[in-house]
Amino acid sequence: MTTFKRRLVRISNQIAVWMYRAFDGRLASSNKGATVLMITTPGRRTGVLHSTCVRYLDTADGFLVWGTASGAPRDPDWFRNLRKAKIADVQIRAKTLQVRPRELLGEERDAVWKDVVLAQAPEVEKYAQRAGRTFRWHCSNQSRVHSDDTSHLTEQLARQLTRA
Repeated sequence: MTTFKRRLVRISNQIAVWMYRAFDGRLASSNKGATVLMITTPGRRTGVLHSTCVRYLDTADGFLVWGTASGAPRDPDWFRNLRKAKIADVQIRAKTLQVRPRELLGEERDAVWKDVVLAQAPEVEKYAQRAGRTFRWHCSNQSRVHSDDTSHLTEQLARQLTRA
């Protein structure tokens, strides 16, 4: 990806995150049947918190997210951060949760691709073909719920934003 395209992606992500927070996800969630959550994780190298809006599927095992990067040949940064995170904050509409992410590997990943993703979101397959790589999946299990209050990572993000 060129530097210009990368910069545009980052700016559009910042706008999407701002809109998700400002409108409690009402404009992003359930658009054309796709459900969107906002995930906040510490950076894998810096520890600085980053938020991004991603599509998800709600499964019996937790929230399933994937890193298509719109068909790019490598995993997106948010996904690589999630891979290293022990916990992450997830906002679904006005509800904030703290989750424990877990990467799905091997046969489990393949089964989820076939039985869950292709069944519920078959349009994702075109991104897999464009990328020419195996998509990685994360299943995040809820560890505790924060409905009216904010979680630890969200508070840390607010402190970061006030310093900027």
